[in-house]
Amino acid sequence: MDVELTRFRVKKGKSEVVDEWLTFLNDHMEEVLVTLEGEKMYVETIFRETLDGAEYLYWYSVQGTGGEAVESSTHWIDEKHMAYWRECIDPDFEAVDLSVEAVMIAPHVRSQMK
Repeated sequence: MDVELTRFRVKKGKSEVVDEWLTFLNDHMEEVLVTLEGEKMYVETIFRETLDGAEYLYWYSVQGTGGEAVESSTHWIDEKHMAYWRECIDPDFEAVDLSVEAVMIAPHVRSQMK
């Protein structure tokens, strides 16, 4: 099982597109959840922050091993998600993986993560 929290910088001037992106994901949550199954993604959460005038998105995830990568998915929801990604995420900013120090998952929940 992989637990990650990664920070990505949003391209300047793309805040409104990020609003649209996050609204899209929330408005299509049923379809989004279907795609998580193939990725073996148990939890995926997006956080948003502005620091010193720069906007960042953070991805928190708990994922099983051997799942399909979202980048290779042909599901329409993933294709749209990746199109927003390419438009909004700054490729010149190296993503920052925060260090995992403790993982607290109740045993009855963890036993369902296969």
